[in-house]
Amino acid sequence: MDKLAMLGGTRTVPRDRRIPKWPVVTPDDEEAVRRVLASGRFTTASSGEKEIAGLEREWARETGTRHCVAVSNGTTALSLALAAAGIGPGDEVIVPALSFIASAIAPLHVFAVPVFADIDPVTFNVDPAAVEAAVTPRTKAIIVVHLHGLPADLTELMAVAERHGLTVIEDAAQAHGARYHDRPAGSFGAINTFSLNVSKNLATCGEGGLVTTDDADLYRRATMMRQFGEVIPRRGSRSYVSHLLGWNHKPAAIQCAFTRSQLARFGRESELRDQNVRHFLGRLAELPWLHVPTAPDDRTHVWHILRFRVDPEPFGLGPEFAGPLRSVVMRALRAEGVPATHYQLMPLPAQRLFQSPLPGVDRKYRGEDHPNTLRVIDGSFTIQKAHLHPDARPLLDLYADAAAKLWAHRDVIAAEAKSLDYTPPWREAEEIADAEWDG
Repeated sequence: MDKLAMLGGTRTVPRDRRIPKWPVVTPDDEEAVRRVLASGRFTTASSGEKEIAGLEREWARETGTRHCVAVSNGTTALSLALAAAGIGPGDEVIVPALSFIASAIAPLHVFAVPVFADIDPVTFNVDPAAVEAAVTPRTKAIIVVHLHGLPADLTELMAVAERHGLTVIEDAAQAHGARYHDRPAGSFGAINTFSLNVSKNLATCGEGGLVTTDDADLYRRATMMRQFGEVIPRRGSRSYVSHLLGWNHKPAAIQCAFTRSQLARFGRESELRDQNVRHFLGRLAELPWLHVPTAPDDRTHVWHILRFRVDPEPFGLGPEFAGPLRSVVMRALRAEGVPATHYQLMPLPAQRLFQSPLPGVDRKYRGEDHPNTLRVIDGSFTIQKAHLHPDARPLLDLYADAAAKLWAHRDVIAAEAKSLDYTPPWREAEEIADAEWDG
């Protein structure tokens, strides 16, 4: 086999083999956008607007919930859900230490206090035992993130919430269509959220978000808070009376129409993605140095992001080389044309935001308090977006060929890892942050 591309060999993935564009945009999607433009009705403030209500109705049916509220993006969906649930100043909200920053800043938007809990090192989702250990008399809610498209352990987490009288909010931003005990993600919590960001499995042509609930009062509050605390009639004149503290979190009708069109083929595209990814992971699972993502029997994975853990032992290395090995593997894969990358360089509590004074927050945040999160960040890498397109299988086969090539040159990879002057990802992130801040 040719020598590694990072040492001058031929790339496994030819340079002209690009990641397929995502989302797929069809003539039906384009017609949906034109339909809104022709209507002249662009937001929930437009009397008689149909696309927003249509998406809400269809997503409620998809998730098996009674109500859905469309909003401007996934972050506003989280903030709105917290506010509608009555979470406010001084209340503690438990959040996974590994997630996108939106999961952690949404509590700050309602002047609540994020409290971080460590993750399970296999599923990458929040550990129910860590959640229980984080509960205090001030705890009011748990944000349960279904990271990368795999539902968290909802049985245990709902039990923790019931024991302590806590509100559960599912952050299903990456888990559209995932199921737990054959029930859709986003239907378990009191109120739940999704993102429709252009990168998601179910996307819009920009930004959007969805809130789901079975509770009629939470639905009414969320709908009012979405638009300045007003009651907006389906038809007729707007009163401009604000009954509650609200925001301007309205969605755009164009985005909702685009997503409705995407939703019409969402099931079929999800099936094809599942087939392609399982084929890809099956090939990678034959390599002894990679731990591929899996799903327990009681839930489904929708593969929004693929996270791989490296195993130093087959390379003849001790566990302390997980980080250096991951670093070399990422560099080698990228040279071969595989878009291996990080998803988050540091635990959320180590973010600069949480090292600064925050209104109403009287606790000290430390990344080192979450060892599983640190180990996962140090010893794993991800593939994002490249696998989402229904026609991605040939490209994924090339990625698998590249991983096999690395294993064929394992002595070179091991030697590189042993000689590496290694900096952990969170230290890299701190250096990047210093440079950005200094301008």
